[in-house]
Amino acid sequence: MIHSIDKMSVCIGLILVTLFPVLTHASGNEQKPVALDSSYVKECGSCHVPYLPRHLNAASWNQMLHGLESHFNVDASLDETTLPVISAYLNAHARKKPTNDAEGKPVIRISQTSWFLHEHDDLLETPAPKVKSLSKCDACHTQASTGRYSESEIKIPK
Repeated sequence: MIHSIDKMSVCIGLILVTLFPVLTHASGNEQKPVALDSSYVKECGSCHVPYLPRHLNAASWNQMLHGLESHFNVDASLDETTLPVISAYLNAHARKKPTNDAEGKPVIRISQTSWFLHEHDDLLETPAPKVKSLSKCDACHTQASTGRYSESEIKIPK
C-alpha cells in the first residue's frame, strides 16, 4: 500500500509540474512571452529599453501615448501612422491588473508601480551604485533589450 501511494504521489507531482506553465498562463499570469513589435522597438527603443507591454496596463499606456509631446521632458511625438500601430500593440499585450497610484490614477512611470516596487524591494533597500536609475532595466536585466527579464539572466553590477 505504501508503494502505491508513493507512486501515486510521484505521478501527481509530475502531472502538476508538467501542467504548471499551462495553468499559470490560463490563470492570468503575465509572464507569457510576447514578441516585441518592430515599430515599437524602432520608435521607443531608440531612446530607452523597449519596455514590455505587460509592465503597464492599457490605461497607463494610453495616458503615456497621449502625452508624448512631453514624455519625461522629451518630445517623443509619433506621426499619425505610427501612433495607432504602437497603441494597438501596447493595448493588446498590456498588463491585466491595474497599475494605478493610490488615488486610482494610471501610473506612467513603470518604476512607481506596486509590482515593480515589490520585485525590486531588495535593490531599493540596498542600491547598487552602478545602477544609475531604476528605469535602466538593462543595467541588471542582461536581455531586457530583447524583451526577456528572466531571473536567471539578472546580473547586478557591483
